[in-house]
Amino acid sequence: MMSALTAEVPRRLEEVVRARLRETPVLVISGPRTVGKSTVLRALAQQLEASILDLDDLATRELVEDDPGYFMSGEPPILVDEYQRVPQVLAAIKAELNKGQSPGQYLLTGSTRYGSLPQVATYLTGRVQTLDLYPLSQGEISGTHESFLETALRNPAELVSRDPSRTTREEYTERVCAGGFPVALRSPSVTARRRWYNDFINLVVTKDVVELTRIRQRAQLPHLLRRLASQTGQLVNMSEVSQDVKLDRSTAERYTTLLEAVFLVHRLPAWGTTLGSRITRNPKLHMVDTGVAAHLLGLTPQKLAARNPSALTEFGHLLETFAVNEVMKQATWSEELIELGHFHTHDHDEVDLVLETYDGRVLGIEVKASGRVPGKDFSALRMLGRKAGSRFLGGIVLYLGSRSYSYEDNLHALPLDTLWQPGRQQ
Repeated sequence: MMSALTAEVPRRLEEVVRARLRETPVLVISGPRTVGKSTVLRALAQQLEASILDLDDLATRELVEDDPGYFMSGEPPILVDEYQRVPQVLAAIKAELNKGQSPGQYLLTGSTRYGSLPQVATYLTGRVQTLDLYPLSQGEISGTHESFLETALRNPAELVSRDPSRTTREEYTERVCAGGFPVALRSPSVTARRRWYNDFINLVVTKDVVELTRIRQRAQLPHLLRRLASQTGQLVNMSEVSQDVKLDRSTAERYTTLLEAVFLVHRLPAWGTTLGSRITRNPKLHMVDTGVAAHLLGLTPQKLAARNPSALTEFGHLLETFAVNEVMKQATWSEELIELGHFHTHDHDEVDLVLETYDGRVLGIEVKASGRVPGKDFSALRMLGRKAGSRFLGGIVLYLGSRSYSYEDNLHALPLDTLWQPGRQQ
């Protein structure tokens, strides 16, 4: 088992939050329950010399519910933790902004995606920026300032290093199965971590999801979540999923959207659907945290060490989710505006992750749960390059081997831990 976290981990997003507060009157930080939003808010409150309205506290919540206008008309900045507990605060904020607005007036956090509550979907349009805080990145866990994404978007060849990776397959397995939730990583034992995952999943599914909307078949939600976990890193056929969990398709689709709203799953859209009819339009589904997914699937480092074929197949999909999520986390604090997607043709050529910058540059990333990269593993990236043309920055295969090398001028094989290494010198 990985060593448990013993101290509070600084979050890369804090710097982004401080910068955004200088640009917008309202900033909302959204993310899963217990991911560390309150910790970030406390750190910022100390810097801003401001107090926090904690709406998870029942007494505070009741006071704010009775008179949200009073509390939102105080001296800025006003910091509100778990704003979704009292959605009326957004109407009160809107009323205050109608009187006049300036940057940095309100900083809110919430455990549901902004706009997922029907009553808040149209509030503060044009006056709010949102940031997502995800589970800890591997760089945050390891204490390294990872630079993979910024380097890859500049020149992927710069990531190729003469120094071999020292990360073993067993270490990769530990990291994937552990995930990134701070509380889980602080658990002193495997048993304690399992108990935490059980409690976390039950709380989010039975409380947070139900608070979003009326659920008539709530008993099916845990079954749906487990079924979706088994499909992480894959195109999901909702007709098959709905049959397996005994829900009609529209209900299964709606419940999946609710699980997205509370940051248990996310869907990666198809990239390049305008490039030709042979490219699929279906999104890929990923669990937001591989520790949660591994728990739901019953995957452990011990089971994977036994080399059971079905467990290794599941691990391959989980590894893809792990890599996609690491890049997604780095994108949240990147200065680049980046769209993330996947590339998949009806002939089953696929690139696990495609990044497109605001100015049109395209980068492809493929993930392999093996210790070597045969030449055929670059074929889909090569096809992506032809589709993107001059906009193509290059393609990267992340794998579990130790060497990094360039296969062709703009196609590279890199050890998976390149994702969280600081900048490397060639």
